[in-house]
Amino acid sequence: MVEETRTPETADLIEADRREPRVSAFAGGVSSDEQHASLRASVRQLGRLLGEAISRHQGPETLALVEQVRELSRDPDDGDLHALLSEQDDATAVTLARAFTAYFQLVNVTEQLHRWQEVTEDGEGPLAATTGRIREALDEGSLSPELLTEVLGRVEYRPVFTAHPTESTRRTVLRLLRKVAATIAAAEDPRRRPGDDARTERRLAELVDLLWQTDELRIAKPQPTDEARTALYYLAQIAQHVIPGLMEELQHQLGTVGVELPADARPLRFGTWAGGDRDGNPFVTPEVTLEVLGLQHDFGLRELVRQVEELLTEMSASTRVVDVTEELQESLAADAEALPITYSTIKRLNAEEPYRLKLSFVRVRLQRTRDRLANGTAHEPGRDYLGFAELLRDLTLVRDSMLADGDTLTGNGAILRMIRTATATGLGMATLDVREHSGKHHDALAELFDRTGELDVPYADLDREQRIELLSREMAGRRPLVGAGHPLGDGQAAASLELMQTLRTALDTYGPDVVETYIVSMAHDVDDLFAVVVLAREAGLVDTGAEGEDAVARIGFAPLFETVAELEVAGPLLERLLSDPAYRRVVAARGDVQEIMLGYSDSSKDAGIAASQWQIHRAQRALRDIAREHGVRLRLFHGRGGSVGRGGGPTAEAILSQPYGSLDGPIKVTEQGEVISDKYLLPELGRYNLEGALAAVVEASVLHRTSLLPQEVLDDWNGTMDLVAGHGQTAYRGLVRDEALVPFFVTATPVDELGKMNIGSRPSKRPGGAGGLDDLRAIPWVFGWTQSRIILPGWFGVGSGLAAAREDGRLETLQEMYGSWSFFRTFLSNVQMTLTKTDLDIAGRYVRTLVPDEAAGIFDVIRAEHERTVEEVLRVTGQSALLEQAPVLRRTLELRDHYLAPLHALQVSMLARSREAVGDDPDASAPEDVQRALSLTINGIAAGLRNTG
Repeated sequence: MVEETRTPETADLIEADRREPRVSAFAGGVSSDEQHASLRASVRQLGRLLGEAISRHQGPETLALVEQVRELSRDPDDGDLHALLSEQDDATAVTLARAFTAYFQLVNVTEQLHRWQEVTEDGEGPLAATTGRIREALDEGSLSPELLTEVLGRVEYRPVFTAHPTESTRRTVLRLLRKVAATIAAAEDPRRRPGDDARTERRLAELVDLLWQTDELRIAKPQPTDEARTALYYLAQIAQHVIPGLMEELQHQLGTVGVELPADARPLRFGTWAGGDRDGNPFVTPEVTLEVLGLQHDFGLRELVRQVEELLTEMSASTRVVDVTEELQESLAADAEALPITYSTIKRLNAEEPYRLKLSFVRVRLQRTRDRLANGTAHEPGRDYLGFAELLRDLTLVRDSMLADGDTLTGNGAILRMIRTATATGLGMATLDVREHSGKHHDALAELFDRTGELDVPYADLDREQRIELLSREMAGRRPLVGAGHPLGDGQAAASLELMQTLRTALDTYGPDVVETYIVSMAHDVDDLFAVVVLAREAGLVDTGAEGEDAVARIGFAPLFETVAELEVAGPLLERLLSDPAYRRVVAARGDVQEIMLGYSDSSKDAGIAASQWQIHRAQRALRDIAREHGVRLRLFHGRGGSVGRGGGPTAEAILSQPYGSLDGPIKVTEQGEVISDKYLLPELGRYNLEGALAAVVEASVLHRTSLLPQEVLDDWNGTMDLVAGHGQTAYRGLVRDEALVPFFVTATPVDELGKMNIGSRPSKRPGGAGGLDDLRAIPWVFGWTQSRIILPGWFGVGSGLAAAREDGRLETLQEMYGSWSFFRTFLSNVQMTLTKTDLDIAGRYVRTLVPDEAAGIFDVIRAEHERTVEEVLRVTGQSALLEQAPVLRRTLELRDHYLAPLHALQVSMLARSREAVGDDPDASAPEDVQRALSLTINGIAAGLRNTG
């Protein structure tokens, strides 16, 4: 018995860490009876309006067919449903797919609205709850005010918006849905007037009708610039509606524990990969990268001008009433000299309003900066901004003058809100990361070194240790590998150096925040980092200095550990990396911060979710300890997807489940695919999600620095998790290495058809492969399983792992871990959510209809592991049924299932038609309506299940 081996003191510590999982946070739905009733009422209203739109545009007989399909979907025996669908022609199939897809789009947005209403019913927000726990730690003496201030000074949460192809909803549709949510919120406002109901009903009907008239599918495959525009759409909404209030709340809450947040602090920043993620995407060229950066700054500067214009309406303080600082007066004189036309325009009306004068000059300089960047003209000092620091200096002058005159209300009001918002977004909304495959860099260096003729063998024939020795020596030197007058041609060396020169151009044009990190994917050893540093040196981005001489590094470098094998050696690799004197000087030049990216997708595809999650956790511990030994601060970048199989789940819970001490201020987390619209489509929900994540970063950095549990408890938990992960990996690899798995996967899911959809710019398969499982990217791997409701990457192997631990006598330890270890609780809660969305009865229809007999037998293995996993999860969580502790949420998900069933049935029918039309001809295409209907079912199922990719 576990309890008998724990001392009372240890038992008290474990109990103090016990938490009840927030089930609704993992499933993303409402959980209260009140909100569920309100949600049902909204769904009924929207469903009725959608039916009326269908009847108006397609005829009442089409609406009757939709209703017939919906009713048949409730019958567990789906034979009649499939028979009815098989009778429909292709055009009717398109209409049915559109109807149920539109239904889920409407359901999702109203559920997001009611989810926000539910989480805000609790008067205490995430930041207030976190500062309350900090206050308790201060009061009991376990946290010093000095340490609190120090740690908070380096807190930085950076969500990074990526362009991975799992967001299948057009921006046009998203805008309509946001208007639907705003109209529903107005209709539920208790302050509305009696006559408003009819107008609201008509407006909702209008919006639903517009939604039906809008083509949900993209006509053309999006380019990286289109993906950048989508990210910028959300970032602009966040800048306008979320950041000012969120930063004000953070400032207020930190004030309650005696910490003043500096005006130029950056606790919240944003990143993006659109236009910078080159790994496997041939469409991201250096020209595209520069185009995207121009687009970002066009958006960002327009947003800053909007903020200044809004601020100008409040800057009416007159020198007849207030005094201003000498510094501001001198600044105004310099502005008047640099911008005489602007001064002559504004002085007549605003001569005695110094703050309005100053911000008028700021507005013009921002506009001129936008024009300069668009036209590629030279910077004019005093007339435009060279970088964000100049803008911040101008805004700070205004605030400092207010505070110097004792005007703390306005000095800490609108002007401070703008400073904080501008500090979060910079001039270009977000910092761009660049990612490239390690092999590209070695191919480039092979060309450069082989040209010199100095190696005894070709560079490509060097073994790993020889390459490390060569590159370490080369990195420490300063000679150019590319000599003047020796053209490089069109090979990889020219391509890599063009990219490096592009980054230098970007930094020269936009400033140091525009690109900060170069991420090296498939990093197996230190030579993969040394290689890119050498290439960066060729473009003048890096000078590694010498002993006693500081280095210069205009960008930082981060390895991406993706597979379980890479994660296992992450610690030793970092040790060797930081032990190289030249590389260590590069890290020092970057503020002694080393970024490490952890990949959840490929590690899960490689070894299963249990082994993946556990190895990432163990890698973080090793990286934490080694970074400390070298006096380096770690910035972990978590490459999480939307689905559990790719590291998804609630961000705040994931942050709090990291190893103690691994988060010491800065952290980056990817926001991918449909997760972006689910989190940020509604600004109010975006505010809650960002606040929750930021609060978790503060709490983990300040309060989770060391574990208070005895080592024997940690060893017991670690050993148990080793069992779970090891046996889970064995079960998972036994499945994916079965020869029947690939034919089963490509026939039981629409993965091949997914590659033909116009979702993202990045190809779904790696180039040059043989077409097997290894060539398939992790995103379509997860997306495909999800479409057929098997969702295998999110749970397979977990049951075998838990059963092995239980059979080893560790059931009570597992239950203890679930109650008191945030890592394990988060892991199992995510698995439970995935199991709830898995439906092997629906999957069975895909298998019976589409999978050849020689591959279908593997479905029995999947069923057996699913049954085992459900059984073991229920044992550990103490439930008799999944989501037993959240009955309202379970009803909400069951309601979705009733409307997903027709889409799945339709998808099976369309897949059969498509494959029959194509046959074995790789160049053949299915009829256009079949392709369209199939794409619509993929969109609809993604909308119905939400966290799909």
